[in-house]
Amino acid sequence: MIPLLGQIKGPEDLKSLQLPELEQLASEIRQHIIETVLENGGHMASNLGVVELTLALHTVFDSPHDKLIWDVSHQCYPHKLLTGRVHDFGTLRRYRGISGYTEPRESAHDVFTAGHVGTSVSSALGIAAARDLQGADFHVIAIIGDGSVTAGMALEGFNHAGYLQKRFIVVLNDNEMSISPSVGAIAKHLDAPPATSPTLWETLGFHYIGPVDGHDLAALQDQLRAAKAIADKPVVVHVRTQKGKGYRPAEENPEKWHGVAPHNGKPKTMSPKNVPSYSQVFGDTVTAMAQADRRVVAITAAMPTGTGLSGFARAFPERFFDVGIAEQHAVTFAAGLAAQGMRPVAAIYSTFLQRAYDQLIHDVALQNLPVIFAIDRGGIVGDDGRTHQGAFDLAYLRSIPNFTVMAPKDEAELVEMLWTALTLDGPVAIRYPRSAGEGAALPTRPQPLPIGRPEMLRAGEDVAILAIGSMVYPALEAARALSSLGVEAAVINARFVKPLDGALLKSLALNFNRLVTVEEGVLAGGFGSAVLEQLEAQGMNYVTLKRLGLPDEFIEHGERRLFLKQYNLDAAGIVSVIQRTFPELFSVPWYYNVESPDNHALTSVPGFGPDVQRLVLDRGLTG
Repeated sequence: MIPLLGQIKGPEDLKSLQLPELEQLASEIRQHIIETVLENGGHMASNLGVVELTLALHTVFDSPHDKLIWDVSHQCYPHKLLTGRVHDFGTLRRYRGISGYTEPRESAHDVFTAGHVGTSVSSALGIAAARDLQGADFHVIAIIGDGSVTAGMALEGFNHAGYLQKRFIVVLNDNEMSISPSVGAIAKHLDAPPATSPTLWETLGFHYIGPVDGHDLAALQDQLRAAKAIADKPVVVHVRTQKGKGYRPAEENPEKWHGVAPHNGKPKTMSPKNVPSYSQVFGDTVTAMAQADRRVVAITAAMPTGTGLSGFARAFPERFFDVGIAEQHAVTFAAGLAAQGMRPVAAIYSTFLQRAYDQLIHDVALQNLPVIFAIDRGGIVGDDGRTHQGAFDLAYLRSIPNFTVMAPKDEAELVEMLWTALTLDGPVAIRYPRSAGEGAALPTRPQPLPIGRPEMLRAGEDVAILAIGSMVYPALEAARALSSLGVEAAVINARFVKPLDGALLKSLALNFNRLVTVEEGVLAGGFGSAVLEQLEAQGMNYVTLKRLGLPDEFIEHGERRLFLKQYNLDAAGIVSVIQRTFPELFSVPWYYNVESPDNHALTSVPGFGPDVQRLVLDRGLTG
């Protein structure tokens, strides 16, 4: 075990350490984070930048009595190492291991769950107000990055805090970065040299301290103690840090090393055959659309690289807008562009678009404006866990009038959907996963898709599987396995969640008494619910419909494949659910039993082909 770090069981162990020992500990923390993140994946540059700041906070304040609230909290790894989780740190972001974000279920030192930006000032102010109402006495410290301050909610929190004048501290971690370089007027204000006139924060009613060198432990401790002594108003401590500090690759390219895939940073989004990611295909396609149509503009909320728009930004800088971490503004800004005849494409991660739900309704759909929403990271995103799963988009989008909602089965269909969206005169959402594509050849002359029309991929007479987006290929694999069992399943690529082809669904209902829908999203209000509603509207109440999707719960962190297996959204799971739902289809009785000690029971039964034998070995199908 690392000499000093292994002895730290909690923040109280830091109090007796002298400055040279704390500096040694900082070095050990950095090395431990680098080794773990390269192995497990996670956030590298942001955590390396706050090591000294975290040590200073834990030596000056007394957590968990004093409350540390980390904005976004993707920079909480040093905090976790100093609060009793050093021995569990190897499980970081792994299934049933510790979270990559603050998690109150893990530790009393994690005060507030956060995976989205801009929440720390508001939550810290609420905690401070509760403290005063309850007659308690402790310090409240919000740690927020300069990029997070661009979030409208953060500014709302600063505005209210300046009015209430509650005693609490905001540590502004200024590294000139969010994920990409920070943009906007506030970033320029932070870059300006200190002046004799009041700062923005003083104008808002805060006492201002800084800027402070965020890697000078002694200076940090001195200024935090000074902030701690101010009892009559809120305080901003402006700290300047270097993102990626102590690891040269991350120092030189903090954007690349913000989020790191496992195995020494090999990109997760590229397959062994170097198949491009959906994000890359999206970015290339929108660039081609902009070349063909001068109305096309692209918008991102501080994610030009993550969304695949860096190439667009280079090709069309005057038509590219990075609005900072401000999804609400991004959506309404796009609406303004569309209202004047432009064709904006707003690329926003699924989990972050949730933050702009009212803007989707009030500013875009209500006026039927032609904004194209490219929704990246739809479905299960894996290691980022509960705060980042793109589980809700299909459900919340299909409830909004005027929206067309699509999800491609592969990267070729994504290209077709983007060009299709450009032909429509209302809002369009295209949702795709965080992954490499399927290796499909991209169309050289993409043709618009007929709106609402699905695609029949496989004929069958026993059961029809209607799959959307990322679930189409698992459905096809399941159909091949079912064929080995003597059951012929039709597979329909729905392509559209909204609108649905009512006539086709009626035809399916007349030809099949058994329908299965499969979606990588919540069942409540999702694609399957849309099919059910359409069948009801068509008077097809006698049809048996089985819906597969995500349950009514928040999905934890871990590899995507584990959750697909857990929720029966892989091929083997689809097969097992169909067998249990429609046992009359199967000539040989068998059932799904993951707990069986004999996972090879079916391999010697006549009539079971290699596909099913593989499923038996993989899933424990026994009979």
